[in-house]
Parts: sequence; structure tokens; C-alpha cells
Amino acid sequence: MIINKKNITKFIVAGVIYSLVVVWFGFYWLLLGLLLIFDAYFTKLISWKYPRKILSQFRLLQEFIDWAGTILIALIFVIIIRTFIIEAYTIPTPSMEKTLMVGDYLFVSKISYGPKLPNTPLAFPFTHNTMPISHKKSYSTRIQWPYKRLAGLRDIRYNDVVVFNFPEGDTVVNQFPDQNYYSLLRNYGRNSILNQYDIITRPVDKRENFVKRCVGLPGDTLKILHSVIYINNQILKDPESVQFNYYVRTNGEQIGTDKLENFEITTTDRLYNPDHESYVFALTRKQAENIKDLSGISTVTKLENTNRQLSYLSYFPYDPNFLWNEDNFGPLIIPKKGMTIALTPRLLPLYKRIILVYEQNKVEQRDNIIYINNSPASSYTFKMNYYFMMGDNRHNSADSRIWGFVPEDHIVGKAILIWLSIDKTKSSFKKFRWNRMFKRIS
Repeated sequence: MIINKKNITKFIVAGVIYSLVVVWFGFYWLLLGLLLIFDAYFTKLISWKYPRKILSQFRLLQEFIDWAGTILIALIFVIIIRTFIIEAYTIPTPSMEKTLMVGDYLFVSKISYGPKLPNTPLAFPFTHNTMPISHKKSYSTRIQWPYKRLAGLRDIRYNDVVVFNFPEGDTVVNQFPDQNYYSLLRNYGRNSILNQYDIITRPVDKRENFVKRCVGLPGDTLKILHSVIYINNQILKDPESVQFNYYVRTNGEQIGTDKLENFEITTTDRLYNPDHESYVFALTRKQAENIKDLSGISTVTKLENTNRQLSYLSYFPYDPNFLWNEDNFGPLIIPKKGMTIALTPRLLPLYKRIILVYEQNKVEQRDNIIYINNSPASSYTFKMNYYFMMGDNRHNSADSRIWGFVPEDHIVGKAILIWLSIDKTKSSFKKFRWNRMFKRIS
């Protein structure tokens, strides 16, 4: 055994770093690895001399192993960063305009809320759920790990821009992977979909990634009244980038394309009706005030959905007892881990998917009596925290108002930075939105 101050210092540094990583992951049995570190610096019972001696006789093999080892270490390093620290994403839809635009490329911090360990560890590197060319499944479900989240820097806060796995993405129609399976069932009927198409299921971490703004935290009571969000009867202030649909009537003249581009009104955010000499624009409040000052504008009116008669066909929880829509929604309680609620036939539609799918219980109702795992239940205690997410393009966003709560095990990370922004409707250097590059997301 060789003991000197240099080896003692190296052992302490390596041991502390290794121990902190083990504690962070929570796999305390890995602390046995300290014995290997101790042996490397002191006892040296494990010798690598003979394998090295054999390899030295085969120079080409040794060079190949050296190169392969370098590449493997680099690959592992990148995978660790993507899994536990930070990952890049892109924005394909306008549901978060004007905060995030179609063509924005984001950095998402996994460490902000704590990275979660993969539920499906056997997967092709740098893919999500399909292979790039063949579009076949890129993962195997032979090994499934339970949900575990490592310690993060902080909890989710109001108005955080959050990336998460789509809660209703557990089931997908193979021929229409971009469409919501449950919406297809509601629109066309279960038998019609199941008899005509291939249905696939996906584990939590392999569902599509969505990005929305968190407007409701676990334990909150949320209500939306005339498009204003109330949390526990207090108004939740919207960020300046939130936009709504506005009716804009002119005196007969069309608004020039150059003016619309100056207002950053994209082609997807504008609809012109020549018969009524009017537009429908998706605008922020500030944009709406500025458009009033344009010549030829007679009225600018914020639109609101006041029709509730058949709204249950389109909005969560899809039940005629809850006539909610995107501008008038709730009140409803957002579940919190350990919270117990009274369970009645009327309230069951609000929380049935949580109990049945996210927390994996058997739920049925017989003669106005609710049974959970074949036992009568008049209450239920939640096992996880849940969140309410909404897009900043409030009248053009499929979010929690459509498909309900986001479970904590679906949370991926916090969107923190736009590192590249490309407008694919333009050409050459005009396609780059220079003013959005390296812009902090708030």
C-alpha cells in the first residue's frame, strides 16, 4: 500500500465528487464504488498491467481501441449533458406566439426542475421516438424504469415556460402521428378508428414534447373569466407577449403587407374578410393599442367565446355538466400530491384520467357508486403533483383547456434561451430573425 499526501488529496477529491453524484441519483448502493477508488490510489489489488501488456503486442488493435474509447467517452458525455443538463428543441406550431415563434430553436434546462431518469433507457442515441429515415420506433420497452426525478435548482413557478411530454400522447394512430388520438375518438367514434388504423402506445418519456406556460400549480383553484386567469381568486398577470384574437374593421382599405410585417403579425395570425372589410388578428395588448392609431382603422375589438351550449364537446373534461370554453373555464382544483378530494359522480370526469391512466388504478362507476380497484370509494388521495399549462397564443392553442392536467412525471425542463430563429417563409438572409437570437425566454 502506497500512502502519500498527493494520493490522499486525489482520493478525497475523487471520493467526494463520486459520492455527491451517487447521492444526487439516489442509488446509494453505488457507494461501494468508493472501494474501487480507494484501490486505485492505495491498495492496487486490481492490476491492469497484464491486459495492457497483451494489447501492446497488437498495435493496430490498440489504436482502434484508443479511438473507439475516445469516441465512446465523447458520446457518453454528450448523452449525459442532453439527459441531465440541457437539450435543444425546436418550435413547430404557433401556440406560444409571441413568446416563441415557429422556427425558434431553444435550449431547455433539465437541471432547473431536476432531470428525470429515462423511463425507457434502451433507445437509439439522439432520437426521441422514431428513427430519422425509416420513422420506425427508435426505442425498446423491454426495460422500463419507474419515475424518478433528481434534485433540481427550484420548483416550477407561475408563468414559467415549461417543456413536457404530451399527456394524451400515450396512444397514437400510426397513420396520423401528429393528431390527438383521443380527439379522433371523440370526432369519429372508437370503432371507426380502431377498425381502420394501427394503434401504438408510448411510454411517458417517448411521448411528443410540448411547450406551454404554467398558469396553475398543485393545490391551486383555477378559473378563467372573460379570458382573465384567476388563481385562488387572485388575478394572474399575463406576460406582455400573450396574445388574443381581435376583430379589426377598416374603412374599406386593406392594411399593407409591410405594415403587418412591421407589427410582426405572421401569415398564420391574420384572416381577411373582404365582404366586411375586416380582419381577425392575433395580437398582444400593446399591438392592439398601436393598430388603433393606423389610418383607416375604425374599430379594434377583442374577441371572446361566450357560447357554452355545446362547448363540452371541445373542452376538458368533455362532460355536459361542465360547459367551459377557452375564455370562460373552471373553477377547478389542480391536484397536489397527498391532497384528498371527495369523489362524486359529478366530479369524476375531472379526475378520472388521473386516477385511471397517470396513477394506474382501475376505475368504474356502477349505480352512482364509484369503485377504485374494485372497492367503493367516496374520496381519492393523489400520488403526484399536477400542473395547468396554457399557450401564449390564447385563442389558438391546444393546452390544458383541451386535454387537462400535466402530471409531474411528464415535466422535461424549463425553456431558457432562443439560440436560433428562422422564418421559413422567407429566403436568403431575410429568413434569419436576428433580433431573436440568443434571446432569454421569460
